[in-house]
Amino acid sequence: MKKLALLSLTLMGINSAIAQEVMTPELLWKLGRVTPLGISKDGKNIVYKVATPSIEENKSNSKYYTISVNGGNPTEITEHKELIVDKNISPDGLYLLSHQEVKISNVFGKDVYPELDKSNAQVYDGLDYRHWDTWRDGTYNHVFFGGVPSPNVRLAAPVDIMEGELFDAPQKPFGGDEDYIWSPDSKNIIYVCKKKSGTAYATSTNTDLYQYNIETKETKNLTEGNLGYDTHPLFSPNGNLTWLQMKRDGYEADKNDIIVHFKGMNINLTAAWDGTVDSFKWSPDGKKVYFIAPVDGTKQLFEVNFPGLTKIAVKVNQITNGNFDVTEIIGFSVDKVIVARNDMNHASEVFSYDLKKKIWNQITNVNTEIYNKLALCKTEKRYVTTTDGKKMLVWVILPPNFDANKKYPTLLYCQGGPQSALSQYYSFRWNFQTIASQGYVVVAPNRRGMPGHGVKWNEQISGDWGGQVMDDYLTAIDDVAKESYVDKTRLGAVGASYGGYSVFQLAGIHKNRFKTFISHCGIFNTQSMYGTTEEVFFTNWDSGGAYWEKENKIAQKTYNEFNPINFVNNWNTPIMIIQGGKDYRVPIGQGQEAFQAAQLKGIKSRFLLFPEENHWVLKPQNALVWQREFFKWLKETL
Repeated sequence: MKKLALLSLTLMGINSAIAQEVMTPELLWKLGRVTPLGISKDGKNIVYKVATPSIEENKSNSKYYTISVNGGNPTEITEHKELIVDKNISPDGLYLLSHQEVKISNVFGKDVYPELDKSNAQVYDGLDYRHWDTWRDGTYNHVFFGGVPSPNVRLAAPVDIMEGELFDAPQKPFGGDEDYIWSPDSKNIIYVCKKKSGTAYATSTNTDLYQYNIETKETKNLTEGNLGYDTHPLFSPNGNLTWLQMKRDGYEADKNDIIVHFKGMNINLTAAWDGTVDSFKWSPDGKKVYFIAPVDGTKQLFEVNFPGLTKIAVKVNQITNGNFDVTEIIGFSVDKVIVARNDMNHASEVFSYDLKKKIWNQITNVNTEIYNKLALCKTEKRYVTTTDGKKMLVWVILPPNFDANKKYPTLLYCQGGPQSALSQYYSFRWNFQTIASQGYVVVAPNRRGMPGHGVKWNEQISGDWGGQVMDDYLTAIDDVAKESYVDKTRLGAVGASYGGYSVFQLAGIHKNRFKTFISHCGIFNTQSMYGTTEEVFFTNWDSGGAYWEKENKIAQKTYNEFNPINFVNNWNTPIMIIQGGKDYRVPIGQGQEAFQAAQLKGIKSRFLLFPEENHWVLKPQNALVWQREFFKWLKETL
């Protein structure tokens, strides 16, 4: 009996030790990253990819799998393309869509002057000379169609449907084959393109849907009347062209609506709904559209009926609810919808949701074994009253094995965007689970400018970067700091992009609330930002205009009252500044100016530069350096 009791106690001790493991930066970068590819042609299996980072090789390695739509054990496969429907093959099976870069214009000195073949000069006559992390080199993405490859058949060269055009389709830098589709009759190609060049391109968001007829070779603009984004074309099962649309030119975070072209009319299915759509997919019977949208600090699955031209009312219904994000609609299986889902404690996996029984089933378990060994963080929803009397959601993420009797250093997290949802996402850089697991309480407010709380709330940040938003941040941290478990003497503020701007701005107005700051790719000088960023439409809209428009009250507020550089005289707190060398959205000078100011003022500061990274940090070893320096700085200063 004594031996059995001793064995039992030993096992309990082992299990307890296992359960006390927590997420670390090193473990975070060992997780498999699941990318669903689709449902197999027979409807029985889900095909997906798992990319696993290798720190040693400084890259990710991918494997492909299939698994039953009902769950079970996955099967590794070597070839996946034949298992799922290839949307790039025309419905009649004769043609294949693709895209490739085409050299059209001369940019380099040696292009213009062949005898000067060692010249590396670059000549531009308009803006859009660089975008995201790449300089224009005279090449453009073009859509091609050609015969479907088959054994022993010699095919003619693919046809460039945009021959000679100085425009990109797919859109750079992130567009892929979602930017083009076949019509159901295989006679037309629909593609997304912003047919503007140079400065006009850099100051506009006016992408349109174009229809190219493969027989007549004629191109038609299908959305000419709309001045904002038209994206994500998709035909319904009944052959109705559907897409996502924003109405206002220059406003990248405008309300995104679902448009259906039906019998010569464009029907806006979500016009009366107070929200914005992330992505959508038609039900197999063509009677409903399912879509994903942010709501109350999460991303959920919604449905909207399609009444055609009948008098039946259009009604939007929220299908799912909970503290998680639905991030992708993969497809359908009988009464189930197959999606990707994650939360602040779990990276994305594939789930099914039974639309009748309202039951979730986790299908893939790529990282389940790792998570089962971890003590997880507790995430709490908290609502605070803002200085203008509004109710604001604040996420509070508590460390594993949280003890309310202890006092914890606490971080205010400032979200980027500025109009991106602060939901139950799982980032591999700003990972709340990892931060909290190192012993920090994280305070993440859904401040002004975030979708999921109505269109008015989302839009209120434009032209008011340093106004109500700053009050929202301070209200959130002041409210949580009242808790006995928060060490008020050890508060920090961290963030990237607009969140990085927020950190710079708070550093000048926080009145000694914070003990440390970390700003990643933040805007420090709104005036020089306007002069060097590549998507000028963004600064035109959010800043209210150009800095030289002296009669423009909104713009002048941005470049003076809301300009962090004008409050450096108040800086007195340690600050770490992180910058990507190939970040052309928030160029390197922003970080350099901030670091130079801090150093010359004698403030403890550090400059972490990633010369080959852009607005993000993507290479595994760089990502791990980011994590280690992040926590090293907090240990030193908080």
